[in-house]
Amino acid sequence: MSSSQKRAIQNYRSRLSERGLSRFEVLGRDEDRDLIRSLARRLAEDTPEASDLRATVSRSISGEPPAKGGILAALRRSPLVGAELDLDRPREEGREVDI
Repeated sequence: MSSSQKRAIQNYRSRLSERGLSRFEVLGRDEDRDLIRSLARRLAEDTPEASDLRATVSRSISGEPPAKGGILAALRRSPLVGAELDLDRPREEGREVDI
């Protein structure tokens, strides 16, 4: 490999490192290639969905039961927290029906 190619690879890997990414090799079944690539691509994103996916995969691999309070935590993160919504509705007895 020429020195310019080595320098280009070194520059590319340093740019990846600055973004918090690294390059590595994994072994897997040939039919899982697209799945692993799409999973790696999604995990490389810096989004809440990537964090959720990372937590789900970690839980699945570790075999630990899900943590309690997940629904409560999701409700507390809701954008409607503190919105002071009036959720009362009028109570009606219904209508008279002749049978």
